[in-house]
Amino acid sequence: MSYKPISDYGIIGDMHSAAVVGLDGSIDWLCFPRFDSPSVFAAILDDEKGGRFRVSPAGEYQSEQRYLQDTNILCTSFTTNDGQVEIQDFMPIGQDPKQSSHELLRIVRGVRGTVQMSCLFQPRLDYARGRTKMRVAGGGVVAEQDATRLALASPVGLVVANGDATATFAVQEGDELAFVLRWDAAEPPSTAGWRERLAFTIKGWTDIVADLDYRGQWRDEVVRSVLTLHLLVYRPTGSLTAAATTSLPEWIGADRNWDYRFCWIRDASFTLDVFDRLGHISETAEFLNWLVVLCESCGVRLQPLYGVEHEEDLTEFTLDHLEGYRGSKPVRIGNAASSHLQLDIFGEVMIACSTFHRAGGEIRDRLWETIESFVQAVIDNWHRPDRSMWEVRGEMRHFVHSKVMCWLALDRAIFLAKALGKEVDLDGWRTLQEEIHADVLERGWNKRLESFVQYYGAEHTDAALLMMPMVGFLPAEDPRMRSTVNRIRVELEVNGLLRRYPPQQTDDGFDSDEGVFTMCTFWLIGYLTSIGELDEARVLFERMLGCGNHLGLYSEMLNAKTGEALGNFPQAFTHVSLIHTARNLALALQDEERRSTGATSGVPGNRP
Repeated sequence: MSYKPISDYGIIGDMHSAAVVGLDGSIDWLCFPRFDSPSVFAAILDDEKGGRFRVSPAGEYQSEQRYLQDTNILCTSFTTNDGQVEIQDFMPIGQDPKQSSHELLRIVRGVRGTVQMSCLFQPRLDYARGRTKMRVAGGGVVAEQDATRLALASPVGLVVANGDATATFAVQEGDELAFVLRWDAAEPPSTAGWRERLAFTIKGWTDIVADLDYRGQWRDEVVRSVLTLHLLVYRPTGSLTAAATTSLPEWIGADRNWDYRFCWIRDASFTLDVFDRLGHISETAEFLNWLVVLCESCGVRLQPLYGVEHEEDLTEFTLDHLEGYRGSKPVRIGNAASSHLQLDIFGEVMIACSTFHRAGGEIRDRLWETIESFVQAVIDNWHRPDRSMWEVRGEMRHFVHSKVMCWLALDRAIFLAKALGKEVDLDGWRTLQEEIHADVLERGWNKRLESFVQYYGAEHTDAALLMMPMVGFLPAEDPRMRSTVNRIRVELEVNGLLRRYPPQQTDDGFDSDEGVFTMCTFWLIGYLTSIGELDEARVLFERMLGCGNHLGLYSEMLNAKTGEALGNFPQAFTHVSLIHTARNLALALQDEERRSTGATSGVPGNRP
């Protein structure tokens, strides 16, 4: 066996945990019972030691994957010389999605002919730390390590040896075989009722799509991104994970490998902003409740990220017994960025709050108190250096994007205070907002480069500067923005795609390289759209749609020369950026068409 490209995977989940499934029918990553729990399969991080659950033809085959229409139910089709078999993989959604049976079902269907199949069930509990024992039990097998158990019900007899369970079996046309995997079960679960669970799960996902308020171009791509984002929601609390995986490298063989299975305030806020714009405001209400419970009046003590159940301690350490994806060490769990000062997060939370209000959501008293505490945090701390949205591990700096987002926090708080009739110091807030604005224009601008720069005194740019017109800090047509974007493209563009910053010039704590950041190119497309360069924006957007994998899923980064997917997968932030870009570009193209035919638009502005 060998490592597959990251792009060869699909994802399934139940909004509690998630699994990645390869084109070869192998589940190479699964954590139970939560996204951030220890893995039970981790072959994606160590092909030899990590463990997997593979069901595939015993001989040569060709395969392809698709999702059932408007769902996160993954279908992998295998074609051999003797016939065709399809596997439907899903994690059941119950009547109450906040509850979970912590199961994974694999339904093997004979489509044509007779196909000889093989099964390898190779759990390695607790990130493959220690020894996983296996025993045969009625109708399947049970894997155990200390008090941890994982049970598989199998429709075929399994042979256990050396911690693995294997089988070979034939599937004929019309056969339906159900494998059922359950967490924390002492005996294999019943396979009865799998059709009802499949039907209920189909309805759960299709109901989400039915409520989607989107009528523009690229609907299929938007729907897939929306479903991916919903899959990454942790329903018991309303928090959202940034990605389903840990330690997939930002450059093969390098050490930029991070654990993204937590709730970043930034990523979650942008996700909920786009949910609100698509009519899914209930998810924002749940996240804001999670946030209020987490830190009522916490102010600057708000961490950049938390565990999905409000955990503050996300101590980072390495799993040195795992070799990492294609030898990319270290494998990290936990994330030290939880202890960072990142001032941008206050602005991003305020985006979510203001969009929620505009969409009809209620800002209750407890949430307003939290909002006021964030404003106070900005008042007290905006002038401090921080680690920026990129979570640099070098020297703290006065990052321009962080200052802009502090300005934005005040901007949105002023809007909400006026809309809600709150008695606050509006004059004081406006005065500070103007002070931050002036400070950025003076100290964030490099006259020699004719560009805003990454931090005060820097000699290089940052793709995050593309957010300045998006949030209304400066008009997109402002000459300073035009020259900044030109400079960004000179410094950061690689084969038409954008890096987030030049790693060789940024003291981020690492000397290694990294790929181009997928969402940054979507930001560039958004800028081109805002200044009316719609032909270039459309060409680049169509190119970016081709950078997703066969299922329309995106990793964090790409190798700009080869197109290889890099980084954790699938990344929520990229899918958020895709949706925003599709929505805004579609509206702009519609507006252009109306103007060319003499019709009126009626399309409102759409800044975040």
